[in-house]
Parts: sequence; C-alpha cells; structure tokens
Amino acid sequence: MQEKLNQLQQKIEEAKLGGGEKRIEAQHKKGKLTARERLELLFDKGSFQEMGMLVQHRSTNFGLDKQKFLGDGVVTGYGKVAGRLVYAFSQDFTVLGGSLAEAHAEKICKIMDLAMKNGAPVIGLNDSGGARIQEGVVSLGGYADIFYRNTLASGVIPQLSAIMGPCAGGAVYSPALTDFILMVENTSYMFVTGPNVVKTVTNEDVTAEELGGADTHAAKSGVTHFACANEVDAINHLKQLISYVPSNCEEEAPRLAYIAGNESREKLNNIIPENPNQPYDIREVIAETTDSDTFLEVHKDYAENIVVGFARLAGRSIGVVANQPSVLAGVLDVNSSKKGARFVRFCDAFNIPLLVFEDVPGFLPGTDQEWNAIITNGAKLLYAFCEATVPRVTVITRKAYGGAYDVMNSKHIGADMNFAWPSAEIAVMGAKGAAEIIFRKEISEAADSAAKLKEKEAEYAELFANPYNAAVRGYVDEIIKPDQTRERLIRAFEMLENKVDNLPKKRHGNIPL
Repeated sequence: MQEKLNQLQQKIEEAKLGGGEKRIEAQHKKGKLTARERLELLFDKGSFQEMGMLVQHRSTNFGLDKQKFLGDGVVTGYGKVAGRLVYAFSQDFTVLGGSLAEAHAEKICKIMDLAMKNGAPVIGLNDSGGARIQEGVVSLGGYADIFYRNTLASGVIPQLSAIMGPCAGGAVYSPALTDFILMVENTSYMFVTGPNVVKTVTNEDVTAEELGGADTHAAKSGVTHFACANEVDAINHLKQLISYVPSNCEEEAPRLAYIAGNESREKLNNIIPENPNQPYDIREVIAETTDSDTFLEVHKDYAENIVVGFARLAGRSIGVVANQPSVLAGVLDVNSSKKGARFVRFCDAFNIPLLVFEDVPGFLPGTDQEWNAIITNGAKLLYAFCEATVPRVTVITRKAYGGAYDVMNSKHIGADMNFAWPSAEIAVMGAKGAAEIIFRKEISEAADSAAKLKEKEAEYAELFANPYNAAVRGYVDEIIKPDQTRERLIRAFEMLENKVDNLPKKRHGNIPL
C-alpha cells in the first residue's frame, strides 16, 4: 500500500511540474507566472480542488507518443473566491505551448458543465498557442465543444477570460464569447492571424504587440475590457469583478452592509459649468453619487465618450452607464453605442440594476459614422435598454437632445424612474440650431440678423432648454437639486428592489447585430 501511495505522490509531483523545471524558469524570466501560481493567487488559500490532474493526451502522431505530460497542458478545478464557489481552468504554456486538443478540451468542458449544473462562474486563464496541429481535426472539434458551452452558458453564469500569454487562431473565440476579457500589457496578445501571416497576405509589417496587444485591444478594437499592468493586477481585477456579479442568473449580486448617514453631496451643486458648452468629467458625478471608491470602470480606454462600469449604492451592486461630456461632448457614436449596449445586456442578464447619467447632445454626424452603420449600431443601445427588465433609473444632468434622449433610458422605453437636475435641457436640438430652422425667414429679413438670432435662440431656450415641460407631461418624475441625487437614487432602487417585468413570450429577439 505504501508503495502505491509513493507512486501516486510521484505522479502528483510530475503533474505539478508540468513542462519541467527549466521551462517554468523560462516562464518566470518572461515575467509570467506558471499555470498553478495563477490559480493559487486567484482562489482563497487552500480552497482550490484540482480535477483531471493525471489526464494525458491520446494521440501518437508526429512524435507525441514520446512526449507524455500529465494534465495535458491545462489545470482545471474549482474552489472559493472570497468564499464563493468558482470554477476555473489555467492553460500551461510550458506543455506543448498550451495547445488545445482532445483531452485538454475535455477537461475544460467538464468544469464548464459542472459550473452550469451548480450555478457558479467560470474563469479561464488563457495561455495557448492555439490548436495542437499534431492532432488535426480533433483539436478543432475540441474548440467547437468549448464554443458551444460558452454559448449555452451565456447569460446563465458569468464567464470571465484573462489572457495571460499568446491567444491565437481558434483560441481567441472562446474568450470572445465570454462576458469580460482581461489582458496583460506586454506579455499577452490576441489575434486570428499573426504578424507573419499578415505580412504574407497584406504585406503589412506589424509586431505582435501592435497587432493584438493589450493596449491595442483596450483602445482600438474594444476586444478587451481591462488592460492590466501585470498578471497579479489581472488576477486582482478578476476578484474585484466577481465581487460585483451574482453566481448565476437566478441570484442577486452580493450586497455589502451599509449604514445610512447624511446622503447629501454638496459638491454635486458645483459640477455643471455655467456655460452649457463647457465640458466636465462625468466620473466626478459618479464618484459623488455612488458609495466611496466603489466604481470599477469597464472598457475605460475604448469609446471614451461613454462611461460604463460597476459600483455600489448603499452596499448594493449596480451598473452605471453615463455620457462623458469631456470627450466628444458626450455624443453617441458607433463604438460608444456598442460599448453601452453590451454592458446593459450583461447587467440585465444578471439582475444588476442600471443607473444612467445622461448628458447627450445627440448622435455624432458625418460620413464616417453613417458609412459605418451608426443607424444599426445606435439601435443596439436602444434595443438593449428596451429589453432590459432590471430596475432602471435615469438622471438627466444637462443635455438630452433628439433621438439620443430616447435612447438613453428614457421613460418612453421603459425606465422606471427619471430624475432631472435644474440644468437639464430636454429638446429636439440645441436652442441655436432650432432657432435657425424655425425662425429662418425672420432672421434673414431682420436688419440685424445676428441680434435676431440671439433673440430667437433665447426665446426657444426659455421654452424648451429646461426640464419643466418634460416634468409636466410625466416624462421626468422629479426635478431635484444635484446634492439630493444620491438620496433619491437610494430610495428609488430600494423601492424597485422587487420589480417584476416580463417580456412577451418568444424564442428570442432579433437585435440589430
């Protein structure tokens, strides 16, 4: 018996070594942790339970019969993160480049199946060169098995992907199907085809970092939601993200204890500039309204004219969507519409209430926007808000013009509570543009056309550049002083806590993709 125990212990030690001590040392020299070190950082101490440690690949082609690695290049299992059940897999680049094939994929699928059955999040720590070419179509089938489960799990359990190294070819599509992607600056990258293929096909010279690095995907493509300084930072972001979301679609997000106090925030009274065309940072409004230091911004460097992220309000997790007046005056465009729509749909899928701060002068005009389908993409954000059944509250801080007023969670598309500050301007367009159209003839015939324009602009502004007409019609529930905002929001979300709203019976809607 003792001999068998010794053999088992030896097998376990071999599995933990993965690709061997030299390859682990090389991993460390690149500033990267090993697959197991990442899991140790992610899970509560001593809680991780590994599954499939002794699994090996089954192929014998192209010399694979001479290379046998326990675990087949991926560590899988479950444990606790801040006391909550989480499943995870961590790919091991030191074993056959972390390449995915039959046994490797089966291990990942097994924990995804368990996560679905038990209603717990799945975290993937991706570090793979792609499909294992020695196993041919079996590798491709393994990817498809994972993609299928990603899709089935979507909206049922949270799925998070951290890219800790290369992620190329078919390997990029599983993360793309998950809810959030994190990348590590300078050591991780994602692309369908690498720099060499790009050079061959298009004759473009580009580095892996330029083509698919963390900064590229955080700012240009929007593929990644968080660009992290190092692997430890990435894992800390994963833990923080998990704290804001429920374990599954049937549960509520964890709520922290909160002791009510003076909820007035005097600083909010001085944030909106006197000049309606002067910008301000909406993050200041978010910081003063939500619980102190709780705002976790998502997609920070992408489509910066809209701000989205998670925060807490009286201890409760909420999703925040806000126009950003300091970037492009807060207009909606192609990228900001997609960014907002995706975030709204995630929050709605996982019972996270939505708080919207609105200061939007409209949609961005121009051929670039029209030719890149601002109509269809703007409709994505509209669709996302329309189908959301979670508690939804809007605060109009300043401009709410044109169709963008409708899109940004207006009462007309199902918002539960809408507040407006006295500085709010709710109209079809700005006073100057409206006056130029409505009073064109009077202005052109006036002796002093500039003075007449100013007169008519003031006339229109007095009538429409305020929130009172909207309040009279019930489109705004209350006009409040800015310093009252936090108190009103706490009361509103408390009132909406047990909201039930069912969509018409259907297989699913047809969002304008």
